[in-house]
Amino acid sequence: MSIMESMGKKKPRPRRSFTPEFKAEIVELCRHGDRSVGQVAKDFDLTETAVRLWVTQAQVDAGERDGLTSGEREELARLRQENRRLREDVDILRRATAFFAKETR
Repeated sequence: MSIMESMGKKKPRPRRSFTPEFKAEIVELCRHGDRSVGQVAKDFDLTETAVRLWVTQAQVDAGERDGLTSGEREELARLRQENRRLREDVDILRRATAFFAKETR
């Protein structure tokens, strides 16, 4: 018996991904339906937290709420990745410079 079973906890659910169309449908159900976010999440076997985040992001994208839009989030992620790669490039060049400086002495 594993530790999680002995403590009575459930195993974590594997990470799932959803299409933007599916997320948009769930958001529409929450916004214009007669069901609460919790009920929609339960009906579609989703976590309430995920559905709330989707609704919040939809409000930001629509300009109803402050925050980073989806496009801005994508750009930020891309820029962070590029920044990380450039830092690695600089580090490699710095090490190469130090190596060749030793060789010429």
